[in-house]
Amino acid sequence: GKWGWDQYDVIDKHTQSGLDLAERYIKFVKERSEIEQTYAKLLRNLTKKYLKRGHKDEQDCKYSNYASFQDILAELNDYAGQRELIAENMIESICNNLSKYLQELKQERKNHLSDARKAQQSLDSSLKHLESTKKRFAKEWAEAEKTVQQVERLENDPNSTKLDVEKAKHVANARTRAAEECRNDYAAELQKYNKEQNCYYYVEIPQIFNKLQDLDENRIRKMAEGYCKFSDIEKNVLPIISRCLEGITAAGTKIDEKQDSLLFIEQNKSGFERPADVEFEDYTQGIKVSNSDTILNQPKLRPKLRLFRKHKVSNVHSRFHLDLLPVAVLPLGIGRRPPSRLQAAAEDFSHLPPEQRKKKLQAKIDDISKDLQKEQDQSDALEKMKDVYVKNSQLGDPARLEPQICQTNQKIGHLKGELAKYETWLSEAVGGEDSLEMTSDPSQNIYTDFDEFDDIEMPVGQCTALYTFEGNNEGTISIMEGELLTVMEKDKGDGWMRVLRASGEEGYIPSSYVKINA
Repeated sequence: GKWGWDQYDVIDKHTQSGLDLAERYIKFVKERSEIEQTYAKLLRNLTKKYLKRGHKDEQDCKYSNYASFQDILAELNDYAGQRELIAENMIESICNNLSKYLQELKQERKNHLSDARKAQQSLDSSLKHLESTKKRFAKEWAEAEKTVQQVERLENDPNSTKLDVEKAKHVANARTRAAEECRNDYAAELQKYNKEQNCYYYVEIPQIFNKLQDLDENRIRKMAEGYCKFSDIEKNVLPIISRCLEGITAAGTKIDEKQDSLLFIEQNKSGFERPADVEFEDYTQGIKVSNSDTILNQPKLRPKLRLFRKHKVSNVHSRFHLDLLPVAVLPLGIGRRPPSRLQAAAEDFSHLPPEQRKKKLQAKIDDISKDLQKEQDQSDALEKMKDVYVKNSQLGDPARLEPQICQTNQKIGHLKGELAKYETWLSEAVGGEDSLEMTSDPSQNIYTDFDEFDDIEMPVGQCTALYTFEGNNEGTISIMEGELLTVMEKDKGDGWMRVLRASGEEGYIPSSYVKINA
């Protein structure tokens, strides 16, 4: 069906109501998008607040329950990203597109209504002109009738002269002709108006209203599409949201409480052996005790502690070990070995329990080995580049590479010294497990100074310095040409050896700088 020709005001109000609804929907979607953006922002802030921070959290993430929580935070952060995507797509696909279409719709509606008003104004103008022509015709016809009646009166009046009658007839004829002309004009205007009115009601207004109807139906279709997009936009990200939720579920299901316990034991076991049973010390030897005395005078127990015990690293079981207790809980001297005075506790990790010290030293050796390999690769690359420059000077000056090569070689030398140092400490840590077992005398004070238990390292030879060496790097020492040195550790193939000067200073020097004495 088509809209009625006589419903202009109703159509005007109806189409305006449709535009108002579209604007309300756009505003609704914008507010929904703002809610999504705020929700996503709060989720991101929440995940950022609880994400791992610092070295301790990095260690905790080795446990599956800690790592799973970080996985959940990561999945939730991705979930927040999908909520942001929903907001962005709603703004772009619904609000922006519908707003642009609405502006075009308003202008088109305005044009159609303007055409309808113009057509109505044109018809009204024709009607006014018709009414004016009609009034003039009525006036002229009334005047013509008066003149005709005047002629009739003069003809019937015996006192009237022939001249008066003739004059009256002449005026009546003129008036009658004028009235006829007005009648013709009125008939022409009436025909013109009827034609315009027919065109207005059967052509112009139906066409305009049909356009307004099409416009409103297109608006309704666009609104329907916008309603569907409101759902489809969220449906499009549901697979990703589902994967995020599945990832959260997977993070929970992959937790292995037994493995976490084993990892905790492995990371924190000290290697100390449990203390031995307290020995019974019988003070009644050689004294005869009566039956009554045996009950009243029970022997007293006094712990007999060992300063050092040979300890073994227990196999990892599914239960926490006593050797996970803090070192301070154990009696001083039981399984504890003070660091050497020539080593800094913070550097060689001698302040840690044996197992933890070995792990720290091995990790340090791995890091140094990686750095050393990197520097060696760079040195090889520089040497190859130098050879290329030597063969073809147009490519570059080989002399310009010398400072960089020298600097790289110094780094390599320093790293080799560091590596040898930490390998020595690791060897001591590994060998120290099966070292000295001492039993203290009951009368001996267990709080004897630790210095008397320090390891005594035996020299392996002597050497003479061929050149002067400035030991500027950590772990190295300076020597003078011709100086007699005591060799504490031979070259292990890395080009460095550890020596002791007469002044008591100990450190690493290049093996090529000295001559081993026979």
